[in-house]
Amino acid sequence: QLQLVESGGGLVQPGGSLRLSCAASGFTLNYYTIGWLRQAPGKEREGVSCISSSDGSTYYTDSVKGRFTVSRDNAKNTVYLQMNSLKPEDTAVYYCATRSLLSRRCVLRSADFDSWGQGTQVTVSS
Repeated sequence: QLQLVESGGGLVQPGGSLRLSCAASGFTLNYYTIGWLRQAPGKEREGVSCISSSDGSTYYTDSVKGRFTVSRDNAKNTVYLQMNSLKPEDTAVYYCATRSLLSRRCVLRSADFDSWGQGTQVTVSS
């Protein structure tokens, strides 16, 4: 499996910001379409954002549009998720994941991703 290492989670107040990082080890992350997905207790894992390897286009689930931004830093072999205006309902474990190498189209469904990071906890609370 491709190794992904996530970081940047933590506790933040409503309205605050966090930047999550997803770093790749042993492969070039920029060749892959990357998704950010999250899972809250008692809920199914849901897709949050995606950045395509084919044209760099980005996609977001409706609940985070205008607040979250996904980006790549090729030099650092890292994908980021900038999260602004955080809400309590954003509280979840956040995962980054790759699609298979030839599956470049962005999707927001967990079943369409192959390799996963370990997850990082994001808690939005006063």
